Amino acid sequence: MLDKFKQINQLRNIQNELQKEKVEVEKSGVKVIINGKMQVEEIEISADIANDKQAEILKNCFNDAIQKVQMIAARKMQEMGGM
Repeated sequence: MLDKFKQINQLRNIQNELQKEKVEVEKSGVKVIINGKMQVEEIEISADIANDKQAEILKNCFNDAIQKVQMIAARKMQEMGGM
């Protein structure tokens, strides 16, 4: 029972730490910033990018940023005892 409380406390600590994280990805004139809760904080799109390329570049930025947040979360879980 006590182990369950320890695990819950560790998960809360990880969540608190993740909230502080921010990931920024920039590609071909598109910049995306996502926080550790995987919420979009900022998007910047250069006016020089052709309309037909914006969606693809934006999609790639989001995917890379999400992957980075997931890697940070996995690393933090490992550091806190490998839940």
